[in-house]
Amino acid sequence: MRRNKQIDVERALALASVLNFLCSCAKGCLLPFLTLYLRQLGLTPAMTGVVMGTRHLIALVWSPVASLLSKHYNKRRAVIGGSLVCSAAVALVLLLIPPADVHEQGSACNTSNLTSGAAHSLGDKLLTSSVGPETSTSTRPEDLVSQPDVTLPAKTITDTKSAPVMTTSKTSNDHRAGDKSHPQLSQETVAVAVNSSLRDPQISSSALYHVTSSSAAAVRNKRSNSKSASVELQGEKTAAVEEERHFDFLESLKAMDPQHQLFFMMLIVVSAWECASAPLEWTADDGLYEYLDFADASDRYSSTGLWGLLGAACGAGGAGLLVSQLSCLIAGQTRRSVVHFYCYAALAAMALPAACYLPLYLNKKRDRANGLLKAVQLVRGSPRALLCAITTLLVGAACSSVENFLLWQMQDHGSNELHMGLSLALALLSQAAFPLLAGRVSKILSPGRVLAVGATCLGLQCFYYSFLWGPWAALPAQTLSCLSSGALWWAVSAQCEDVATPGAERSVRRVYSALSLHLGSGLGSFAGGYVVQRFGLTWLFRGVAVGLTAWCVCLLLLQWKAPRQRRINYSRLLAANASEASDSESEQERDWLDKAMEDDRSNNNYGRRINH
Repeated sequence: MRRNKQIDVERALALASVLNFLCSCAKGCLLPFLTLYLRQLGLTPAMTGVVMGTRHLIALVWSPVASLLSKHYNKRRAVIGGSLVCSAAVALVLLLIPPADVHEQGSACNTSNLTSGAAHSLGDKLLTSSVGPETSTSTRPEDLVSQPDVTLPAKTITDTKSAPVMTTSKTSNDHRAGDKSHPQLSQETVAVAVNSSLRDPQISSSALYHVTSSSAAAVRNKRSNSKSASVELQGEKTAAVEEERHFDFLESLKAMDPQHQLFFMMLIVVSAWECASAPLEWTADDGLYEYLDFADASDRYSSTGLWGLLGAACGAGGAGLLVSQLSCLIAGQTRRSVVHFYCYAALAAMALPAACYLPLYLNKKRDRANGLLKAVQLVRGSPRALLCAITTLLVGAACSSVENFLLWQMQDHGSNELHMGLSLALALLSQAAFPLLAGRVSKILSPGRVLAVGATCLGLQCFYYSFLWGPWAALPAQTLSCLSSGALWWAVSAQCEDVATPGAERSVRRVYSALSLHLGSGLGSFAGGYVVQRFGLTWLFRGVAVGLTAWCVCLLLLQWKAPRQRRINYSRLLAANASEASDSESEQERDWLDKAMEDDRSNNNYGRRINH
């Protein structure tokens, strides 16, 4: 930015607020409901946890790296615009991935339709499979799974024990005359046709005879060729091994069941989506902060954070209300859950004009990498700051469990998108209202006590979620977000001001947010998916509640033992009230004047004594 260019702080703050509101609104439309979409496609809880955890870990690494690269090459505006466009495009690509139709969990409105359709389709397939030998040999469990509106249980190795296998020993050469129409198979050629629904093994005799004759001919040809041309076979074998190495990965994907194919496809696309959307927040924040710092208005930077919470609340509530008003299937056989993706893309496109006109400034003297390293050293050097970091890590893991699987719990108790959207919006609005109570709370409790209270309230929320009984049952617990998430982040901000040196407050705050929102959320997603897969949703919330409560008790004891180290914040001294500054200046002027008058009097008295 040139020095002679006019600086308009109000315009910059307005554009930043609009951009923050629209981006948060876009995320609120889709991200809270993404796990529900993965459930409808057929992913298990463990697979869902891996997908969401990978997304958080990518954001943990890629966000600071992309911010540093955009600053180094002075391409911040291009990165912001490209992130909005690419994230919207990749989000729509997710709609092209077909469902696996295994353990499919639809919404409450279309469960009966899917069940009846699956029954008719399964009956038709079973009748068709009993017509002829060719049809019976081509019908497999995978074919039934790939059909629409069919839900089959996942197959394991133990499920194939009931299928009879026809084998024969290689040393048996005599066959009875009555058995010529039913020849037996060798150990290398085993044909099993299992009906995965009725568990009734069906083996076609003509198909077995065809497989047996072809396999016998192949064995005779192999023996004759091995005797006549052993050198050629060795060369062909080597070429075949090399070719198999090239196509090993593709063959392994084809050999997977549809559910694992869906899992890897979703993992790849969601990772690409996060790589596209992660640079947006850090890059825009760095440019805006350096612009305000250049204009000596960096103290007004935090005023844009409130608009992010309001945008997320509007996005979650508005998307839930909109989707609940639609029919279960729109535009043919398309589920109504795709509306979340279209809303995300539309809001990202609406944020483009604000991103294009957002004023940015490049401060080449400020090194963000060294600032983050210095912030990590400050947190590690203070015992209370280290306790706060551990607390934010655990709270991030707990919050990820709530965000990923709370809607699953609500769906199991009859909630639809309307109940879910309003519940999420109420929690965000309650969190945004805590600054109204911060003044009174700070007079009663210290920041360390507020941190423990916030974690305890989050544990109470999780314990309440394990006892849901109806569609609207989650709403009362959402009001506690004011004392859980809101109080916790206020305490983290107070801890940042205590431990940070002048100019490092923002870097320390980013360290805490990265520990909670990315690292803690990633680890919590992995662990939460495994716990739900193994023990269920109820025990996930109860385990999180017990863990947080136990840590809060330990936190209070450790805070009582830890020494309190408070740094002198010179920025606060510079931001003192004008009245105090004027009073101190007037006192200093009086002291200087009195001293000068006393010196003058002493000099005059000394001169008079000499004259006399």
